[in-house]
Amino acid sequence: MGTNLFLRGVLIGFALAAPVGPVGLLCVRRALADGRHAAFIAGLGAAFADTFYGAVACLGLGVISSFLMEHHVVLRLTGGIILLVLGIRSLRPAQGEEMAAASGPGLVKDFLSTFVITLTNPGTILASMAVFAAFGAIGHPGGEPPLMIVLGVFGGSALWWLVLSAIAGAARSRLSARSLTLLNQGSGVLLILFGIGILASLALGVF
Repeated sequence: MGTNLFLRGVLIGFALAAPVGPVGLLCVRRALADGRHAAFIAGLGAAFADTFYGAVACLGLGVISSFLMEHHVVLRLTGGIILLVLGIRSLRPAQGEEMAAASGPGLVKDFLSTFVITLTNPGTILASMAVFAAFGAIGHPGGEPPLMIVLGVFGGSALWWLVLSAIAGAARSRLSARSLTLLNQGSGVLLILFGIGILASLALGVF
């Protein structure tokens, strides 16, 4: 039973992580700039956030869910600002900054950026609820079975980021320095657009 629940969690985690969005774009950018290792570390930040929301959905933690939904404006504002800052920095990366990004502090910053961006998106918890409900794994009491599902969610999400970082890292070796620069700047523009979209939705009162 535990194995089946874990595999179900893997499918849920993969389904949560796979949709293309700003976090996926950030991971691709890291792969193009610093290789697949840096991209995977960044992806793990999103995997931990997916696991957190998975635990909320699976264990029926209504208090946390209500708190996140009530403070969705602050959360979205934080996520939008982070995307704008990262996008603007992507347009004019300094050589020293790109070199530092591959070091320990840079990897930690990448991890925390994707973790916060994913965590500050209330839509993630709605998606978690929908996916968990579709797989019949929502609102369980505490115990080993829900824990196996939550662990599976992390495994499935991490698997997606491993696949994405490997593909993007392989493409990096086939591109010229000029092409990498253009892709990096293009990803910066898209990140800015994501951030503007989030802030605009707040200004217009759209959830």
